[in-house]
Amino acid sequence: MFIDRARIYVEAGKGGDGSSSFRREKFVERGGPDGGNGGKGGDVILLADENINTLVDFRYQRKFVAKRGNGGGAKNCSGAKAEDVIVKVPLGTLVKDDATGAVLADLTENGQTYKAAKGGRGGKGNACYATATNRAPTFAEKGEPGTATWLKLEMKLLADVGLVGYPSVGKSSIISQVSAARPEVAAYHFTTLTPILGVVRIDTENSYVMADIPGLIEGAHTGVGLGHDFLRHIERTKIILHVLDVAGVDGRDPIDDFEKINYELSQYSEKLSKRKQLVVANKMDVPEGQKNFERVKEYVEAKGYEIMPVSAATGEGLKELVYKAAQMIKEYVPDPAEDLVVGIEEADPDSYEIVPGNDTDYEVRGKNIERLVAMTNFDNDEAIYRFQLIWRKLGIDAALKEAGCEEGNTVRILDMVFEYKENY
Repeated sequence: MFIDRARIYVEAGKGGDGSSSFRREKFVERGGPDGGNGGKGGDVILLADENINTLVDFRYQRKFVAKRGNGGGAKNCSGAKAEDVIVKVPLGTLVKDDATGAVLADLTENGQTYKAAKGGRGGKGNACYATATNRAPTFAEKGEPGTATWLKLEMKLLADVGLVGYPSVGKSSIISQVSAARPEVAAYHFTTLTPILGVVRIDTENSYVMADIPGLIEGAHTGVGLGHDFLRHIERTKIILHVLDVAGVDGRDPIDDFEKINYELSQYSEKLSKRKQLVVANKMDVPEGQKNFERVKEYVEAKGYEIMPVSAATGEGLKELVYKAAQMIKEYVPDPAEDLVVGIEEADPDSYEIVPGNDTDYEVRGKNIERLVAMTNFDNDEAIYRFQLIWRKLGIDAALKEAGCEEGNTVRILDMVFEYKENY
């Protein structure tokens, strides 16, 4: 089963809690703090693997959750780091944020990785907070929460050559003749329902990958006939072989077919309209094909395209087609404008926003302030004092007051609800 799209949930592990401990040994009076740090939570990492060619496994497992780091111990013992969760995906997998659709990674090389969810930092033990003025701190940090999100995975075939054209023009027959691929070939439309890859060997040292993209139809760029599912796989190809039924066996005009397919390509992606294209006039073994060829050739060449006559049924012209495609691949020069921009610009971690709360008067949202709340032990007076100092340093007090917050109003940060008090 060929599956080229999936939606998965990834959740990294929380960092281990830091330890609050004091040295206790015989003959050592008033031993100092010796609480160790917690271990880092496990990451969730996507790994491109050339041995995988479909996303079908994600139909059965959609959630990938890493374990939390171990807590710190006495005698400055740090907790162990949790193991990462490795998720293997096929080459050509595009990783997108499920909520925004932003492209996060493009995994095109074997062994390439993307950290889909980052494990939380381990909390610091109380030994880290000892100073000249506070030699016996009693508080330790909790572990930082790991990141979690839903992702969309889209697989785009990595092929040098893409065969496009209307259904039943002979694409499957061509790829079965020039490679070891064996797609189903039958005399009805939409025989091929999934893209087919075949390796075309020129000699012992030279070869390239050809993809038979299932038949496109009018309106494919809007999604008609699973158009988006098919068109996505053409984007990575270096050249396009546009196959025409020059004999017009089904009563269609090959020139009309040529224009409609190119229109669909250009409407789906502007860069596809600029892709190097070779027109393949198939079914030259049929008398109508020989009659139509000169008319089609004149029209296609006037549009600036090269055309080659072939017959998938007899093999005529296929050898020349294979070598011509190999030459075009060697001459292929990537367009810098086509380079994929990957990633999301991250906001200043110290920034935050104050919005009306659903069950409180106000809610504060921001990366660092939320992390501070998650890692603070509010059962410890020293930890609360440290929290208040950082709260003031970030200017949240003044920002709340400017937003209209008054004495006694409730303020939520993550799962913690505070009562606002002036000059505390």
